[in-house]
Amino acid sequence: MEAFLIATGVVALAEIGDKTQLLAFILAAQFRKPIPIILGILIATLANHALAAAAGASIAAVIDPQILRWVLGLSFIAMAAWILVPDSCDEDDAKLARFGVFGTTLIAFFLAEMGDKTQVATVALAAQYQSIVAVVAGTTLGMLIANVPAVLLGERIAQRLPVRLVHRIAAAIFAILGLVTLLGAGAVWGF
Repeated sequence: MEAFLIATGVVALAEIGDKTQLLAFILAAQFRKPIPIILGILIATLANHALAAAAGASIAAVIDPQILRWVLGLSFIAMAAWILVPDSCDEDDAKLARFGVFGTTLIAFFLAEMGDKTQVATVALAAQYQSIVAVVAGTTLGMLIANVPAVLLGERIAQRLPVRLVHRIAAAIFAILGLVTLLGAGAVWGF
């Protein structure tokens, strides 16, 4: 349950102002059909994050636990710094209209997530917790928590969200996870 909750919270916060959230705004404005956009986001995220979590679990299976602890701790700290870097979205990401609303969203989101902060976080979380299902469920829910309001409320919500504050909170959570991992406290808590 801990892996699910941490994955959900971290990704929901990290996704605020991320390029995929900006992509959700663009798709919502372009198509004005929230249901196929939300379904496209859901399926793309499940596929992308399942691959990322499998990679994370595979890495954890072959790396010595002490080395893995250092790799994960430093990765979480690097994620904290990366989250503070503003993201942008190229409107060309949303110009796949010939595939329909669902297809465009599915392709655009899957590709936009490749190498994105939340995908890298999914790899690290899966390696840390070694629970693919809990991590993928949590990261997917986190993506939906951040992106469904973007699709439904569009620009109205974007103008009112304190993006910098949310990014700082997410960065602090990643930094704490990194420090706790480096200090070995995770072994005491069972992760």
